[in-house]
Amino acid sequence: MVLEHEIPTGSKLYFGNSAKTKRRIENIASTLLDENGFEEIVTPVFSYHQHLSISDEKELIRVNDAQNNSLSLRADSTIDVVRIIEKRLGKNTEQKKWFYIQPVFRFPTEEQYQVGAEFIGEKNLASVTNIAVSIFDKLDMKPLMQISNIKIPELLVEMFDSLSIEDFKHLNIEKFLNLKVEWLEKLVYLQHVEQIDKVIQIAPKEIQRELKKMKELCSETKCENSVLAPMYYAKMLYYDELFFRVIDKNEVYARGGRYKGAEATSVGFAIYTDALCDTLSKEVK
Repeated sequence: MVLEHEIPTGSKLYFGNSAKTKRRIENIASTLLDENGFEEIVTPVFSYHQHLSISDEKELIRVNDAQNNSLSLRADSTIDVVRIIEKRLGKNTEQKKWFYIQPVFRFPTEEQYQVGAEFIGEKNLASVTNIAVSIFDKLDMKPLMQISNIKIPELLVEMFDSLSIEDFKHLNIEKFLNLKVEWLEKLVYLQHVEQIDKVIQIAPKEIQRELKKMKELCSETKCENSVLAPMYYAKMLYYDELFFRVIDKNEVYARGGRYKGAEATSVGFAIYTDALCDTLSKEVK
């Protein structure tokens, strides 16, 4: 029996101070994004293309349209924003910077509010990491920025027959160390940008190239609190190179990275409003 006051597990309810906190986050983010030349877009709740961005399609909430075509509730905003700009609005606008404030939905009843930004046709990830840092600065927060490069796990799988992408998804450190390779061991323990040159000196050229990209992003991103995580593997399907997470303890506040759309390489990020609301509300109390 479902009581009248009950809401589904995973759904969100904001009222009073929590609603005020949510609006404050959205106002700060939208103001900064607007000042940096981003325009707002609100995408449809229903989508035909969510399977292109979600690694586990079981997470999609599926329905059918009037012609019985399969579609799903929006589970990720990036793929729809890029698709709509490239395929539907591309001929009618030269605008390349877009932001959104909207929820995404995962099976069975998970609802997650996000503030996100996409810079279509831009390859330099620092162009958006610095905006994300500015938003957290305005909120008086100093979380940790973790910088990774998805090409490093992919290259390591090609180089070592005994490794698979699953080892990186589950961060199987023992398996990496058992290979008894000096540069790989240093790569596993690489955390700070001050350590990266020693790894670059002894790593294979393919790995050197990707580590230099991480080093460059660190130097261009104005974040006082950052670490490197070259062995971390992203769960999203579309990241193809550099990506980052903004974290504090076990809480993830934001994710972003570089990815390829149908027509252009782009960069973007999403801030997880609900997690921020929980933290900021506790601070107020």
